[in-house]
Amino acid sequence: MSNDKSLRSKPWLMLMSVLAALALVATACGSDAADVVGDVTDEVEDVVSDDDGEEEAMEEEEEAMEEEEPAEEEEAMEEEGEARSITVALVGNDNIEKMAELAPANFTAETGIEVEFTVLDEQTLREVTTRDVGAGGEQFDVVQIGMYETPQFGANGWLVPLNDLAAASDTYDIDDLIPAVRNGLSVDGELYASPFYAESSFVMYRSDIITNMPDAPTWEEVAAIAREVDSDEMAGICLRGKPGWGDLGAAFTTVLNTFGGTWWLANDDGSIGAAQVDQPEFAEALNFYVDLLNDAGEDDAANSSFNECKTLYEEGKVAMWYDATVAASLFPEDVVANTAFALAPVKETANSGWLWAWTLAIPVSTTDQDAAWQFIDWATNADYHQLIAETDGWAAVPPGTRQSLYANPEYLEAADAFAQRTLDAMLAAPIDNPGTTPRPGLPGVQYVGVPEFQDVGTRCTELFSAAIAGSITVDEALADCQIIASEVSN
Repeated sequence: MSNDKSLRSKPWLMLMSVLAALALVATACGSDAADVVGDVTDEVEDVVSDDDGEEEAMEEEEEAMEEEEPAEEEEAMEEEGEARSITVALVGNDNIEKMAELAPANFTAETGIEVEFTVLDEQTLREVTTRDVGAGGEQFDVVQIGMYETPQFGANGWLVPLNDLAAASDTYDIDDLIPAVRNGLSVDGELYASPFYAESSFVMYRSDIITNMPDAPTWEEVAAIAREVDSDEMAGICLRGKPGWGDLGAAFTTVLNTFGGTWWLANDDGSIGAAQVDQPEFAEALNFYVDLLNDAGEDDAANSSFNECKTLYEEGKVAMWYDATVAASLFPEDVVANTAFALAPVKETANSGWLWAWTLAIPVSTTDQDAAWQFIDWATNADYHQLIAETDGWAAVPPGTRQSLYANPEYLEAADAFAQRTLDAMLAAPIDNPGTTPRPGLPGVQYVGVPEFQDVGTRCTELFSAAIAGSITVDEALADCQIIASEVSN
């Protein structure tokens, strides 16, 4: 209520104001003014006495109005549409940044929910979200995490379970998710994150330059071809060399697996056993990786990851690129026209492609779970696929999450060059048995599914990246990494 209304309903307050003013005068001017104050005080007492009954009734009326006011305000806000907002943390790549671009004119326009996006590079995103979500922070209502974090965060009770939310949605359709992806994001059957896109890894190569690439090559065959076509104008291959367990660590770990190496042995209870970085298979894999980049890799390989390699490949500066299958959906049409795709290279194993999904999850600390879920539903349901198809064409739809996409004739025609190859690679990903020896923790291919891997993988890939740059030797990198990995061994 306004102050004006209060004064009108209580006239004696006005007199009290006069009294207060006269009291100040009395203090300054002596007894004559004090006499005036006494006279006014008597008048005030008379007014108050006469007004007691009316005042009491008015106070009761005001109290009733105050009790009704919140309900009236809430009803008014519902009618007018109360402003709601959420904060979302995203990884910086083309597919995902497109979603952020589309949100204001589509999601916000439909729901009235404003979305503030924080877009970070992969390594920074992982560090920030792990710290914030794990500590119960309220920085984000929705976080983009991957298949490595989701089951761990879910098991720890850090994420809102999604099964009931999905079941109540008319648009989500949880049963449409590709089973391998859904399983990788679930704990005991409960989905803890919704996949925005999912992927495996494969070799992308210039079909107008390379004509002898097998459909299912070995790493020796890939290396030979890369060295053969390497030139001053065009590098033979692009591989991740930027430090980070999900950057260099992801690509290298698939090589390590198929070379017969592993980061740690697994104890009988699945916990981390002895570190294996000092074993011959690990040394062979790292020497192979570093030598291939030095002989036929991109310039400044120690600072290159997905985005850098994508740019180099699209610009015609590398002839071949081993990385995530999602890259194919991001290529311009002219690049796709001159690109062919081969399965992830192997050595000692039958398959080596990774399985990954960038997902959207809700921390339990969110202050608006309903708004957070509405955003996730919008960004990851099949209707979003239709929206992308309308804006950028079916080939640009985020791949790998829904069975309906791979049953859609329009998508299969538009993405004919890579759609089936992507699905085949995902289904063949050896997530439960990626190498030649059992490993600790939850299933995973390009990572070890234990919390300790995030720190160990990041610190060791800093050493591996330095070896790629020539700052230290491979032997020095291996020795120091063995010490780091041994710190968490049981």
